[in-house]
Parts: sequence; structure tokens; C-alpha cells
Amino acid sequence: MRIRNITIRKAVQSLNNQQAELGGFWLPNIQRPFVWSEEQITRLFDSIMREYPVSTLLIWSTKDNVKHRKFIDNYHSEIRLTDFHLPDNRNTKMMVLDGQQRLQGFFIGLVGSYEKKELYFNILSGAEAVAPEDVRFKFEFLKTASWPWIKFKDLVLSQQLPEDLVDELKSQVPNGENFSDDMRRVVTRNIGRIQREFCQKDNITFQELDGIENNSIYNIDDVVEIFIRANSGGTKLSKSDLLFSLLTSNWDEADGAIESLIEDLNQRRFNFNRDFVLKACLTMLHKGARYEVGKFRDGKTKEEIIEKWDELAGAIKAIRDFLASKTYIRSDKAMPSYQALIPLIYFRFHFPEKFSKNRDILDYLLRVLATGVFSGSPDTLIDKIVRKIQDSKDFVVRDIYDVIRESGRSLEITPDVILEQYYGSSSESKMIHLFFNLWYRDFDYSPSSEGMSPQIDHIFPQSLLKKVKDVNPESGKKNVLRYPANQRDQIANCMLLTAEENGANGKGAVPPDIWFDRSRFESDEEHQKYLEMHLIPNKPKLWQIENYDQFIKERKKLIEKKFSSMLLKRK
Repeated sequence: MRIRNITIRKAVQSLNNQQAELGGFWLPNIQRPFVWSEEQITRLFDSIMREYPVSTLLIWSTKDNVKHRKFIDNYHSEIRLTDFHLPDNRNTKMMVLDGQQRLQGFFIGLVGSYEKKELYFNILSGAEAVAPEDVRFKFEFLKTASWPWIKFKDLVLSQQLPEDLVDELKSQVPNGENFSDDMRRVVTRNIGRIQREFCQKDNITFQELDGIENNSIYNIDDVVEIFIRANSGGTKLSKSDLLFSLLTSNWDEADGAIESLIEDLNQRRFNFNRDFVLKACLTMLHKGARYEVGKFRDGKTKEEIIEKWDELAGAIKAIRDFLASKTYIRSDKAMPSYQALIPLIYFRFHFPEKFSKNRDILDYLLRVLATGVFSGSPDTLIDKIVRKIQDSKDFVVRDIYDVIRESGRSLEITPDVILEQYYGSSSESKMIHLFFNLWYRDFDYSPSSEGMSPQIDHIFPQSLLKKVKDVNPESGKKNVLRYPANQRDQIANCMLLTAEENGANGKGAVPPDIWFDRSRFESDEEHQKYLEMHLIPNKPKLWQIENYDQFIKERKKLIEKKFSSMLLKRK
């Protein structure tokens, strides 16, 4: 192993470049996808300008016929890694084992774009001191910009002398603005810093595993093991990423096959991911739900997944289809835990005929999702349920419920389970959407456009409720909110509206006495139907802000009645 040092500009020019020294930098397919946000990239550039060090990279030089891909130049959220895969070759090349996110960030910022936006730098920033955690040198991804925002790649890749570059930038100052001496000093200082940190100093350090001269030490199997050990000690890679790296080292089509499956699964606006797919595969093959790298080192697990991939993928898709066709859970918004699906996938994989005849699966799914049974770390629970299915060779819901209760998890759906749902954080929103999916069965949760999805809205607008205040006993002033966030955001004050209803000129902050007024509807029948759909007490007096507490009380009764026959029965 040897240590090499190069400039950032040279490193970027070596990406995807077979003509560069040692054949340029590339990504082995064992690497996970690029995951950095715009902010992470801009903070990386701020760090370089502040002369913060870049962590050492880990590189494997090889001529082996290794599955690899190019770095992404123009990143967008719908990108497919398979589009960047390259043909196998025995050319000299440097594979990046650790440091992908940083190099990819540099490449996008200095060569490409992020969601069709290029990296710009505020050439007048950086003069003022800031706290260590704050941004000092201002970078942003923009489609267009004007002074003092300058496209950063033009500054780093420029061949001009610093003084000539400063004069060119001066010419970009709009007419009427003075290019003062202070401005010139800041611009000159920044140009000098850019050329020093990106073009002159060897800020990129990498450890090279020489697989060309030492192929017996650094072959593909050794490198995968090094890759896992280098990444398993921190949070750079999830355990599923590590398992995936072992899988792809033996299965040429692994990346494409799993990516294709996930794309298929998510066509209906679900959010299945690679972690879920690998955990489901391990469970189906009786390997246990817990991620353990050792499971993939035995060789047998990889071979089984490759051999049985079509059947494994088919079982996962069958459960997605079950969700879409047999339940009212029609999008990721209403799926608080995908882990609840894994016992069903196991059952479908091993007992497909019994799965198709089982009428209790729907009750199981709705109950465990509504009560949060699979929250936290459910691997042990999944394994216990799987053993019960294996022993009985069936999915006997009463037995499954016994296993869950014996594990100390509650299955009881009391009125409070429903009424104590709130619209707020992502996890809270998933639970409230779950109940709304069961409640509003006629809403389209899979519209052609994401912007047309149903939207949760407050019946009594937050702005209206925030105006209601009580006297502060300490000061005597009327400045204490009567209705804090948990009372404003409770499910009893929420309703589901179409995107059109809640869009421009829609519900917005319209109070309920206006929104539910009979005059907005063509007939009494239409009016009554609308109130019943939203479980609104048909007592116009309760739609007044002064009667909010009574409205909530009456609506809770209607909500309890709505769910009594569906979920509150005890099994």
C-alpha cells in the first residue's frame, strides 16, 4: 500500500478518464448510489475554501475484469446506475473504494450539474468571520445567476493569470455599481485562495492498494473484504450496502435486477428500497431478518439468491399487488412500517396456494400497522412469526397475534389509538394517512402527478385557532394560546381534501362555517353527502370558533363510530 497526493483539479480531470495516470478513477459496482444533497456538496466546497482537510480516499488500482461504472456528471433524482455501467475490460484503472461521495460532489460541482443547476460561487463572500458550523464561503446550485454569483467551474478551470481573471470579473459588475478597492481585495483574495486550494495544493490524499503488482494480495475477493471492513465501522454505508457489495461481487446482474425490481414495486407511489428487498430475501431463505455480513460470506446465501431470484422477487411483488388491490393502503404516505410485510412475503413465497385462500391476512396487516407493532427493531419479532408460520405451515392469525403479544407488543386498537393521531412529523403523518386511507376510500392516492395527491387540511385553520388566547395568570395579559399544536393538529381537526380543493382559491384558511355552508352546494343531498364523507357534525352552530371544543367532542364520536366495525373488534 502506498500514499499518493494530487490536486482537486487533477483528481476531477482523472474521473472517467482512461487517458489519465493509472487509467483514471472509476466506481466498482459494489459501491452504493450517490446520496449527497446540494447542501452537502456546497458545504464540501466551503470546507475546501476554509482550508479544512479532506479525508483520505481508498483506491484500488487493477487490471482485473471488474464490474464498474462511470461517475455521474449531470445528477438528477431519476438517475439509473445501470446507465453508467461500462463493459468489462482489462485496462489499468483506479477503483474508488472509499471517497465516492466527495469525488462525486467535486465532479458535479466542477464539471456537471445537480438537477440541471450548476454550481455558483458568491465571489464577494468569505470576508467576514463566522462560527465554525456556519457557511463562510457561499456556494449554490443555480440555473442562472448574475453578479456577484460566478460559475465556479470557470474560476477553477481557468488558465488566466489571477490579475487578468480579476479584471474580467470586474467587467461583469453591472453599470452603475462601483468596483471599490475593498471589492477588489476580496475578489483577489478569493481568486488566489481558489487557485491555491483547488489547483496548486495536493489536497486529495489516497491510499492505493496496488492490485497490478500485488494481484495475489489485492484481488476482487480481498478488495470486497477490505471495502466492507473500511466502511462497517462507521455510518458511511448501511449494512444492506455491505451485504449488497458481497452479492454484486458474484452476481453480474445484481445491480440491474434489484434496481428493476424496486422501480416496479414503486410504480404505485410506494417507497420500497434495497434494504427491504435484501431483508425480505434473507427471511425467505431462512437466514433470519437481521443484517449480518457473515450471512453473505458463507457463499451459499449469495448462490441461493441468484438461483431463486425470480421466485424471491415474485413473492415481494405479490405482496405489493396485495396492498394495491386488496387494501386501501395505496401509497407510501399510509405505510408506517414496511417491515410488517415481511412475514406475508415469507408466507407467500413458501405457501402460495394457502396465501391466496387466507382471509385473515388483511386484518393482520391493518391491525399491526395501526398499532405500530413493527416499530423500533422488529427483527426478532419477524423471526418468531416466521418460525410460527413454518411450524404450522400456514398463517394462522390468532397464533401470530399470540406471538406478537408474547413479545410484549400490544395489538389493541382503542379509540385513543386513532384519536391520538396528529398531523405533523413524517412518522406522525404516515399514521394519520393510514387511517385516512381506510376512511376515505374513494380518494385517488395514485394520481398521475405527485402534486395532485390528496392533502391533509385543518378544518379549523391554524391561523384562526392561534388567535384564541387566555389570560396569563402570572402577567394578567391575554397572551396564552388556548389551543397548542397538539390540539390544532389532532385528527379530529383534520380532513382529507383533493389537491384541487386545497389549491389556489380552495379551502386554505377558510373557516368551517363558510366551507361547510349549505350555499356552496347544489343540493341538500350533495351537502349532506359531503358532511358524511368528512364525518362533520351536521350542527352549523358547532362550526363557529367559539364552539371548537364541542365540535371536537362530537367529531370524535363520529370517528369512533366509523372505525368501530373495521378495526376495533378484538381477536
